[in-house]
Amino acid sequence: MSRARWQGATAALLCCTPLIAFPGSGNAQEADEGNGDEAKDYRLAPIIVNARALADDNANTTVARELWMGGKVATSIQDTPASVSVITQKEIEQRDATTTEEVLQYTPGVVTGYWGTDDRNDYFQIRGYDATTYRDGMTLGTMRGVREEPYAYERVEVLRGANSTLFGPADPGGSVNFVSKRPRFERFGEGYVGYGSFNHKEVGIDVGDTLDADKTLAYRFTGKFKDSDREYAHSNDDDRFLMGGLTWEPTDATSATLILDYLKRDNTPNSGGYPLDGEYDRDAFFGEPGFNDHDVERTSVTGMLTHDFDNGLTLRGNLRYSDLSDDSGYVYLYDYAGRQGTELSRYYFGGDSSARELIGNAILQYDASFEAIDSSTLAGVEYRDAATDDSSFYGLAQPIDIADPEYSGAPASLDVYSRNDQDYTTRSVFLTQNLSFDDRYIVTLGVRNDAMDLSSTDMSGVSASDDISETSVRGALTYKINDEVSTYLSYVESVAPPSIGVKPERGEQHEIGVKYAPLGMDALFSAAIYDLTKEDVTIAVVQDNGAIQQETLGESRVRGLDLEAKVELTDNVNLTGGYSYMASEVERGTLRDGTSIEGNEFTTAPKHTASLWGHYTLPDAGMSVGLGARYVGSYYFDAANTAKSESATLFDAAFGYRVVKDTDLTVHVSNLFDEQHVVNSGTANYYNQGREVVAKMSYRW
Repeated sequence: MSRARWQGATAALLCCTPLIAFPGSGNAQEADEGNGDEAKDYRLAPIIVNARALADDNANTTVARELWMGGKVATSIQDTPASVSVITQKEIEQRDATTTEEVLQYTPGVVTGYWGTDDRNDYFQIRGYDATTYRDGMTLGTMRGVREEPYAYERVEVLRGANSTLFGPADPGGSVNFVSKRPRFERFGEGYVGYGSFNHKEVGIDVGDTLDADKTLAYRFTGKFKDSDREYAHSNDDDRFLMGGLTWEPTDATSATLILDYLKRDNTPNSGGYPLDGEYDRDAFFGEPGFNDHDVERTSVTGMLTHDFDNGLTLRGNLRYSDLSDDSGYVYLYDYAGRQGTELSRYYFGGDSSARELIGNAILQYDASFEAIDSSTLAGVEYRDAATDDSSFYGLAQPIDIADPEYSGAPASLDVYSRNDQDYTTRSVFLTQNLSFDDRYIVTLGVRNDAMDLSSTDMSGVSASDDISETSVRGALTYKINDEVSTYLSYVESVAPPSIGVKPERGEQHEIGVKYAPLGMDALFSAAIYDLTKEDVTIAVVQDNGAIQQETLGESRVRGLDLEAKVELTDNVNLTGGYSYMASEVERGTLRDGTSIEGNEFTTAPKHTASLWGHYTLPDAGMSVGLGARYVGSYYFDAANTAKSESATLFDAAFGYRVVKDTDLTVHVSNLFDEQHVVNSGTANYYNQGREVVAKMSYRW
């Protein structure tokens, strides 16, 4: 069978294949070395992947050719019937992106940083809605509130739009998949030290090698330690991250990987916000020293197994267990328009929580050919068991004089107003079918059912439970105009993670897209037009007797356009650019008091966003420079559409210098001109992150 037909049979696997582990990278690479021009191919067969291509897809280019999300069968991005972006390791390093928000801030359709210096979570939305996060294709679920460590990942993949057939219960905006660093069957290493603004001190290491003469066992160890403050007083931003992995490949057909990682964060959640009556210096602190604190500790162990039976049948299995503790407390300002004087009320808020999550799956894939038709069929099961214990506290704190702040210390007592023990169990089955006709047409069909058991016990001992079963479907048609241009039409559904006693919110999306990968150039251009609807939103409804009840009547809609270009103009010049237009509207909805917001725009949903990043390496000077610009249009802070942000453009820069062979000095500056504006506002204002400079000395071998 021709390679083109095999590509057709597998090109749609991304958007219909949930949770698949990609084959090991060691022995496949050895088999391909010395093949001359053949080694440049990105696929040798539908399952056996060119490992050199996969490695280059991350470390040596910003233009990814393969997509692993939803499966670790490398699938051609050009022929994937969905709007996707991949941020490779090379791009992450060029921009020195140290948080998920920084990784995603040059990605079209994604809005980040809309809570500014509130650093409790990674805040980002896709196409106007919340996004669901995954690690190696498996949902993070109860781990969602953790700020992920980008140094742990080889790449970050973004799938825009609804799609529960791919992953199960998910928010309609889109999905972000973190791909963990895995062992490679070669010797490599990197170590670095860094220093920067706000007493930022950092060291990191990433090393690996084979452990036996036959090269069937490989390891990788990754670690990062950071000791830093934030830009405001009485703050800290300390991280500890350790990850170790082992991969065993006894044959070309079998691969097993085990990854153990540990993340600990000791941070200040925020500064307490800033008064509404003017612009204040970012270093001002209106919380409480010693009480504004956020401690996170997470341990995960992941296993991934792949076996190819060499007859078109492949078995894959994945399993992960995670344990999390997350404790935080902070004091925040309560300001209001027309306030007199300089004394402001404050409130304390926080919570303690713990979570445990076990998730695993087993997938069978069968590939076959019938004359002019190539077929790929997948069937699988998934099981998830998650539990959380959380308590929240809230109360009045001592007021503060913003003209002459004096701190009163932590509150004498904490009034717990909420305590819940919750359990979630999900059992899923899925079936997908991909058909490729005449090397030009690819039909993708998928169906998935998720049966969810939910239970909860509150602080009064009252228990509640619910059983929910939801089915989602998808369909797509891809047409390859030629070897450079492909187009697609898709329909996808989503089911949001449900709550007890509430009908799950469902999403539907229609999308038309085109992708262009010019021959003779390492580049990928893409465009997508979409219509995304979210239904069964729970809203407050005023009854005839004046009472307000929650009913699942709400509906919202967003329509838009996403454009992206990733180009390696030469070996020394690369560009990444994106633009998004988004028109959001609440079609049915109310505030909590029953006031209608029909026709309003979403919160934090700018109509226009754009970004451009360029990086240039001077061939003979041992130097490199990078410059980026990010534009975010104005958006509403509240559902009532009474307060709005200003549009803003921020610039980032990078400089690199080769000190000696394998040793580099890099300097990265975010928000180059220290532009300051309000990114969110309620009882207080929150500003965007200020200018930060970080210098690193790295050595690679």
